[in-house]
Amino acid sequence: MKRLFNLHRYPLYAKKLHWEIASKAILGQKGISKTGSIVCYGLPIITLSANSHIIFGTGIALHLDANHTALGVSHPVILRALLLGASISIGDKAGMSGTTVCAARSVCVGNRCLIGADVVIADTDFHPIAMEDRRYKGFADAILHPIEIEDDVFIGARAIILKEVKIGEGSVVGAGSVVTTDVPTGVVVAGNPARIVSKIQDPAY
Repeated sequence: MKRLFNLHRYPLYAKKLHWEIASKAILGQKGISKTGSIVCYGLPIITLSANSHIIFGTGIALHLDANHTALGVSHPVILRALLLGASISIGDKAGMSGTTVCAARSVCVGNRCLIGADVVIADTDFHPIAMEDRRYKGFADAILHPIEIEDDVFIGARAIILKEVKIGEGSVVGAGSVVTTDVPTGVVVAGNPARIVSKIQDPAY
């Protein structure tokens, strides 16, 4: 009864209802494959190229509004499958806050992964490295390699995960890190470029 008369929360309830209805419409319109429930605190930005795919597991939470995550976010969750046949898959019970995922080939995020505020994950350089015509050529001409993030990985706020990287199960990427090479299972990495700074004290590793 007390909550019923908590009038100052009514705008929040209305916003959540809007997000629930609108996010389902967006996912349905884009043809997103999902195996179960998805909770969206805000509305995602989604782009799919021809014959590309975005696949969601169940129990996923997307935090897209600055009021609904402790650090805030500078933009909604952005998911872009950039080229023909590109794929993005997000595992069960994953959480993402203002995360950008760009896949020209493939980005795979495992189960129970936590991806912090404004993290960028991109499997392409977006432009060729060679100077000639760099301005006029895009990700179709750039170097690209898949990214794999295994189960139970925690990626801290504003980290950047670059192409051809595999992050091992249970590992932690420190806030603001730039990951350019593979990360083993059960370690903490930090820095630019990211390096191993400690091992996770867990019997599983």
